[in-house]
Amino acid sequence: MSPATPSPKNGGAALELLVHGVGGATPQDMLDDPRTVRVTGDATAAMYRRCDDLDAEDHPERYAERPVPEAYCWSNLTSGNGARALWLLLLPFMVANLAHWMRPPAPDRPGLVRLYGVLVRLVALTLTVLLTAAACEVALDLTAWQCAGDAACAQDRSWLGFLSAERGGWWSQPGRRLALAAVVPTALVGLLWYLSNRTWSAYEAQRPPTAYDDPPLEEPAGRGESADPATDADPGAEGDDEPAGTPEAALPTELRPALGRRGFWYGRRLVARLRAAHTAAGFLTVTAALTGAAARHDRATAPDALRTDVGWGLQAAVVVLAAVVLWVVCRRGRSERRLDLRLERVLVSWLPCSSLLLLALAVPHACWSRPEWRSAGTLPGDTTFGALTLVQGGLVVALGAVALLLHRRRPEPRTALHGLGGPAVAMLACALGGVMSGGVAQRVADWLDGSATPGMGDGSPIGPPVLLSWQASVIPVLLVMLLAPAVVLAVRTARAARRLGPLVEAAYATDTPDPVRTGRIAATRARAGLTDFAPPLVGIVSGATLFLGAASVAGAWVGGAVPGRAFEGAHPAIASAADTAQSLGSWMIGFGFILFVTWGRRAYKDASARRTIGILWDVGTFWPRAAHPFAPPCYAERAVPDLTWRMSSWTRHTGGRLVISGHSQGSVLAAAAVWQLPPATRRRVALLTYGSPLERLYGRWFPAYFGPGPLRGLHRTVHCWSNLHRATDPIGGPVRVPAEGDRPAVDRPVLLDPVEYGRTPAHPLPEPILGHSDYQADPVFAAERAALLDRLPPALPRQRGTARSDQGSSGRSSG
Repeated sequence: MSPATPSPKNGGAALELLVHGVGGATPQDMLDDPRTVRVTGDATAAMYRRCDDLDAEDHPERYAERPVPEAYCWSNLTSGNGARALWLLLLPFMVANLAHWMRPPAPDRPGLVRLYGVLVRLVALTLTVLLTAAACEVALDLTAWQCAGDAACAQDRSWLGFLSAERGGWWSQPGRRLALAAVVPTALVGLLWYLSNRTWSAYEAQRPPTAYDDPPLEEPAGRGESADPATDADPGAEGDDEPAGTPEAALPTELRPALGRRGFWYGRRLVARLRAAHTAAGFLTVTAALTGAAARHDRATAPDALRTDVGWGLQAAVVVLAAVVLWVVCRRGRSERRLDLRLERVLVSWLPCSSLLLLALAVPHACWSRPEWRSAGTLPGDTTFGALTLVQGGLVVALGAVALLLHRRRPEPRTALHGLGGPAVAMLACALGGVMSGGVAQRVADWLDGSATPGMGDGSPIGPPVLLSWQASVIPVLLVMLLAPAVVLAVRTARAARRLGPLVEAAYATDTPDPVRTGRIAATRARAGLTDFAPPLVGIVSGATLFLGAASVAGAWVGGAVPGRAFEGAHPAIASAADTAQSLGSWMIGFGFILFVTWGRRAYKDASARRTIGILWDVGTFWPRAAHPFAPPCYAERAVPDLTWRMSSWTRHTGGRLVISGHSQGSVLAAAAVWQLPPATRRRVALLTYGSPLERLYGRWFPAYFGPGPLRGLHRTVHCWSNLHRATDPIGGPVRVPAEGDRPAVDRPVLLDPVEYGRTPAHPLPEPILGHSDYQADPVFAAERAALLDRLPPALPRQRGTARSDQGSSGRSSG
């Protein structure tokens, strides 16, 4: 970003705060200078200036004709050290968390809003149980129960020799093998707890500015969730925690959108509660798998009444603690109106520790000597995975019904999928969880059974639950179903490119059109428009996934065998199709698992690959962890307070004008930070967005937070706002906020891309098609920035002795 562009020549001191978008950027690139200095912040996220601008506040005469450029670099929040590669394991959790924020706005339906939040949190809880159950399937069922219990399988794997039933050793009894194997899923749950706790301490612990008119909550207050997080004029916010009987004088006097609430970017209390519940759910899943196998054997043989009673007691304790977990998950949502500094330390520590203690008690029960016990067949994985699939499907359907009821109260034509975006994304989260769990089970089963096909009875008896084979078999069917919309989109894109050709030539008013040049520009514009077809495509995938998931459950329960075996007596074409689908699905899901592991390993070692994966987290982890505590952390809980503090402190100490300039995802951070500013500060701040997905993506998918109402409110509260966009940009677009009173419309005319159609004296070489990048290269950018600064009120007299200390320079050069 070039700071040396024409700027306003009046109005006094000015600061341009630059915020980069997805994929990250270096301060050298943002400031167009190889010598930069970190003025405040740390190695994770910081503000940078050029070395020559470090003492700008002490020499205002040097900057009478241009603003001081300052860059905020936040890319390390999502793509920092190699441990971020482990976040790939958390992808389904991240997607489920997105579903929470996609609900339609509803100002007068508090009950439905509360129910929507509860349903999403329950979907998220089933994903934790599913992942833990998949680990139990691999470690307990496939390895300890089936392979170690089969002489041929154990003989081929020396590392399983001491567990082999044929050896007759102490570990040879099935219960003891299962107890030892339970270490694997227990360690997985512990790892998830560790990652969540570590990121919770680093991200959720970042407190937003507190110099506002509403103090933080520190004492016990009322409970419950309330209506709509659209404005403070609504009865409340989902998870609102306003103390009962709070006097009106103590309440905020300004109508704030949800993202402007003081506690919106401070979800420390809720994440701690959910982390305790999900950790306990994971430990209880392992306990149920371990205790269930031993208890079933004891009840079938009934040799020892004490052993049977202990089994009943352990299972009853699992049910009681599971009910407590459900109560904790459903009891309350987020606290947003004020900073909620409270932390339920007894619950946060007691619940997971009690579940872990119960698991520890289940181990000696499973290790109880049972010489007559033999492992045969499989553990009841079909029942577990089938029940989880049905519960997830039912929750998604219920979530869809609630979303439709909410959307009917305030329908917006541009809302994605008519308000069903949240349920559709929740279904995708369940599908991702199923693919990951099925992939690891299929891959391990293929490895253990050698050349045999699991479930076909043509070799080793090792095989995953029948349901997982059915779910893998529907993957080729789903891909075939997606061919039709893919072809439709390809045809529509080609037709749009031909239709846009004359419009391109008319926009440049060229006298000598070049068909090749016109075709390239038109094709780029047509491909950029594919983004607007994402909602129907997501709807098709989610609907097909729901239907095929139900079909796989029905096929597994009715057929009782893998597809290849279940259709053996059918017509040869049908039998061949079933066998082909099973083979292809097993291969695809196994290949996907290997690709997933390879990608994660490369990201761990390669910083460039980690930055590529970081783009996914840039978009998916903007929102706080409101549904799943094991999701990757919300970087905005660090970035938004950083930006808010910087804008507030600089304007307060210098009295100058400030324009915050955000590109792509940076524009979303900039808008969120401006919402958090006190009114007096917002009157000295201008907002410049470019390549912005504020309306095109966020407004359509998250209408309660970035819909027409909140964006128009932002236009009214910030002093001035301009948005730049291109027709060739697949991500950014107009924000569609019209003029209001003496405030002009936010969107400026569409920028031409490329800036010149052909060769000109000023541009002797063909100009590139920039699409989503390099907005600062367009002359309009500098002119618009200058116009915004000129519209701000003149700088106030500087407070002596404060600006310098406000810099807080680390003195570390990155040049």
